[in-house]
Amino acid sequence: MLNIDSLEKGIVLDHIRAGSSMKIYDLLHLADLDCCVAVIKNAKSNKLGKKDIIKIEGRIDIDLDILGFIDHNITINIIDNGKIIEKQQLVLPKIIKNVIKCKNPRCITSVEEEIDHVFQRCDDNPHHYRCIYCEQEYQDK
Repeated sequence: MLNIDSLEKGIVLDHIRAGSSMKIYDLLHLADLDCCVAVIKNAKSNKLGKKDIIKIEGRIDIDLDILGFIDHNITINIIDNGKIIEKQQLVLPKIIKNVIKCKNPRCITSVEEEIDHVFQRCDDNPHHYRCIYCEQEYQDK
């Protein structure tokens, strides 16, 4: 059983912008895992005021591009024997695949359902991405 305060072996996603944890939970398909996953919402944070945290028991592969796109300030802590053995920082991904969908009704991705939705970052603006097929710009809500 996963103890919320401590974790013997696993991954802790920390410094998640408050309210973003369920989006990450869905995009990483954490519900499909056969291990304990704890989602902590609105935890106190000196740095952010409030933050979300996701703790995953055991080691799994995580799509760092999804996390980097959602919030490149998330910290990934790798835990072993109850101690942090590695911290990973995220970067903004240059290309994201099947994280956002093209809104252009004329885009090939609107017609051909099996084609991946692929967006490429245009500049250093965190959410300035364009569809690689039709150049439609991604609009963050």
